[in-house]
Amino acid sequence: MSAHMNEITMKPIGRVKNEVSEKKDVSWGKDISYIELEKEYHSGLKGLEDFSHAIILFYLDKAEYIREKHLQRHPQNRQDMPLVGIFSQRGKDRPNRIGLTSVEIIAVSESVLTVKGLDAVSGTPVLDIKPYYPVYDKKDAKTPEWVDRLMERYF
Repeated sequence: MSAHMNEITMKPIGRVKNEVSEKKDVSWGKDISYIELEKEYHSGLKGLEDFSHAIILFYLDKAEYIREKHLQRHPQNRQDMPLVGIFSQRGKDRPNRIGLTSVEIIAVSESVLTVKGLDAVSGTPVLDIKPYYPVYDKKDAKTPEWVDRLMERYF
């Protein structure tokens, strides 16, 4: 494999604007965010107003992955949660700083997507937006018992 195959370059399509200025582990469920698109992508939102939800892919530019601290941890650093690996949780400090969240669409304009429940701080670069398709993005998925406890007062 050549060296350039290990390098990935992405350009943000927009940025998050909201009232959240610091990373946090909880209480994202009610936050309203505005995804302001770069001018060249404005017309790309056409048709998204017909969907109730979208999936947002973003770059966790403020994340600080430390293998010894984050590879295994208790979700939200809560001792009442099991010790699990980073790939079994939605923690923000990840090896590749990639964030992915399903959100409720509040409004769509030519250049701004307004959403509820995006777990990204203001200024976060957005890499992609996809409509939520229930046929692909299953609502009846199985999760362990501790996830229900973790999310009790999230939304």
